Formats: sequence, C-alpha cells, structure tokens
Amino acid sequence: MAKKLHDTPNLDELEKGPWPSFVTGIKRLAQNNDMSVDLLGQLETSYKTKKGYWKGGTVGVFGYGGGVIPRFTELKDEKTGEPIFPDAAEFHTLRIQPPAGMHYTTDVLRKMCDVWERHGSGLIAFHGQSGDIMFQGADTSSVQSAFDELNEMGFDLGGAGPAVRTSMSCVGAARCEQSCYDEASAHREVLNNFLDDMHRPSLPYKFKFKFSGCPNDCMNSIQRADMAVIGTWRDNMRTDEKMAKAWMAKHGMDELVNDVIARCPTKAITLKQTAKVTKGANISAVAINDTQSLEIDNKDCVRCMHCINVMTGALATGNDRGATVLVGGKRTLKIGDLFGTVIIPFMKLDTEEDREKLVDFAQRTIDFFAENALEHERTGEMIERIGLVNFLEAMEIDVDASMINHPRTNPYVRTDGWDEEVAKIQAKKQA
Repeated sequence: MAKKLHDTPNLDELEKGPWPSFVTGIKRLAQNNDMSVDLLGQLETSYKTKKGYWKGGTVGVFGYGGGVIPRFTELKDEKTGEPIFPDAAEFHTLRIQPPAGMHYTTDVLRKMCDVWERHGSGLIAFHGQSGDIMFQGADTSSVQSAFDELNEMGFDLGGAGPAVRTSMSCVGAARCEQSCYDEASAHREVLNNFLDDMHRPSLPYKFKFKFSGCPNDCMNSIQRADMAVIGTWRDNMRTDEKMAKAWMAKHGMDELVNDVIARCPTKAITLKQTAKVTKGANISAVAINDTQSLEIDNKDCVRCMHCINVMTGALATGNDRGATVLVGGKRTLKIGDLFGTVIIPFMKLDTEEDREKLVDFAQRTIDFFAENALEHERTGEMIERIGLVNFLEAMEIDVDASMINHPRTNPYVRTDGWDEEVAKIQAKKQA
C-alpha cells in the first residue's frame, strides 16, 4: 500500500468533464506506488506556481551515450535542501525502441508492464514523437536493472539528444490495403544501419526517420521527419467495376458528386453519361451503373488519396508502387514549421538492393548534416540556410520539378490571441 495521496485541488479539476484524464491514470498507479504519489504532489505544485521544477543531468546504462532522459527535481526545502517530494526526486525516462509497425503481442505488453511496476513508476506512454516506448519515472539506481530486463526481452534503447532517433512506421503492408511498400522492412533496414548514431549522440541536433506506406501519411512524416519515406505509385489508378457498382448502389449520386468528384483537388475525376468504359494511356475508368461511369485523368492526379479512401476497393493505388523520399520536415524551432521537400520523387523498395539504396542516401544525408549544420539546427533549417541547390549538388541529385519548395509550412497553427483579435475587429465595426 502506497503512502497517502497529497491534496491536489488543481489536478482534480482535470478529472471533471466527459474526457479521460491522465490524472486519473496516475492516481490509479499511486494506489501502489510512492513515486506516483509524489509525482502528483510535484505536479500540483507546478499548477499552483505556474513553474516547472525538473532539471536535466547525466544518467545512462553501460555502453550507451543516449536513450535515457534524466530528470531531477528542483523542488526542495529551503532550510534543509532536501526534496519536498522525495519519492519523485528522480524521475528518469527510458526510451525503448518499438518493433517496426508497432506490432506487439499481449504477452510482451504484460511483461513490459511488470518490468516497469518493479523498477519504475508504472507510467508508460505508447509512443513518443520519435516513436519510442516511453517508460517514464525511475530513480538512478533502477535504470540499469530495468534496461537489463527489457533488453533480455529483445528490446533496445532508442535515441535521445543530438542523435538519430528511433523512427516510426505505420502498420502498413501487414494490415493496410493502401500500402505501397514494405514499411517494416525499410524501417528495420535503415535503423539497423544507424544504431551507433542513435546510441552515441554525435550530431548537431536530432535526426528523425518516419515511414508511411501511402500518401495518407498516417505517421505525419512530411511534417515531423528529417527524412520521410512515403509510399506512392507512378502508373494509373486501378478500378473494380463490381465494387464500384456496389458502392454506388449503397451511397448514391449525391455522395458521389459531393464527396468524391467535387473534392478532387485537381478536378481529375469526371462523371460520364455512358456505361461504356474507354481507357486511354493516362485514363482510369469504371462503370458505376448501367448508364454512367467515372473517368480519372491520372496525369492530373496528385495522389491525395481522397477518392480511394472514400471508394476503397472500387478505386485503388496503381501496381507500379514505391516511395517518395522527402527531407527537411520538422516542427517549430528556429524558423518555424517546415514540410519535407521532395528529394527523390520515386524509388522502388521491393528488394534488399532497393533498400540498400535508401540506406546509402540516408547515410550521405546524415554525413552532410553532421558536417554542415550549425549546433541545434535541424536538417530543414540547414537546407533553408545553404540553399536546396547546394544540398542536391552534395547528394549528386539532379533538380526535378517535383522538388516543391513552397508551400512548406505546417497546417497546424496556434490560435493564441484569436479571440482578442476578433473582439477588436467587432469593436471597430460597432464604432
């Protein structure tokens, strides 16, 4: 039985309302874990004072330079210098690499939970922004023993600090019919070649890989990855007449026009008043009933995936599948959000030889980043500073029209102050 919970009136407010609360989860852990009890106490203090009390330091396991995020409390008694919440005075996080595609068995998940209940707070996050399993909350003396048990299960530390990060890949070919390449194999091939850069930080700043199997980009790789590998195809979209007619019978003309044809960003889809399908060099066509058909001009298709997502099966990705490689995506730091820029418009990833070409390009990119980036500068910021042409020249890649430089800004924007601006505008109108 853990010690008594601290009074947490501010945190209690976060448990009100219809949505699940992280506070409820930590309180559940605190029933049998003193570290979680004191974590709640320190967090309540932060909510009262509007100040954070964690500082970094140096904590690791034998043979590794990264993978552990150290956290020591600064919340101490002014007279004695002792931590006010001693059981959470050290609250380190172990970053553990997940399996590619994030496939787990329930047995493995149970074992992970058991390890962290023995050695840490019991608090686990699946997954961090870099893809890691975040085992949050351990004191210094428990870090090595916790890692040893996880390592015995076959898991390794991920990246932290100015290093190659763990990477993420979608469930992809294992379960998704939109997949355009074997994401798990590409993920594993790349990461296995950069383990040393992950375990021993030596770069100007972090470098992230993310693998999405199709242009839906479920990993948000274009927005978050220094190198994004996004599945695509370069031949005509496939069609299935039987499934197209079944879809049409269920959903009707209004939905077809309003939710498929009208939403095509390049107006590449046309409704034809004939059931006779004539396919040209760049045309995909399919009869939707006895009198009408859909025609898709593939040369205008930008692979947004919307029509395929709505009419899955009736419309499908092409057969000549591979991936587009983009470089430079990131969230806000020095020069704001950046989308990745297309560097390799299309490459096959079917064979081990194909994946070796991807590894070679990744190696050259990281080497160039290590030599030319400023401290605390991401790859996208480096390219903005030195120019895309110089980067392409170093990579020995010819300029291509697909290498779009703008728009590259992230669509997720902050709304701070919007209400105040609206109020000012309304006041001016009334005046």
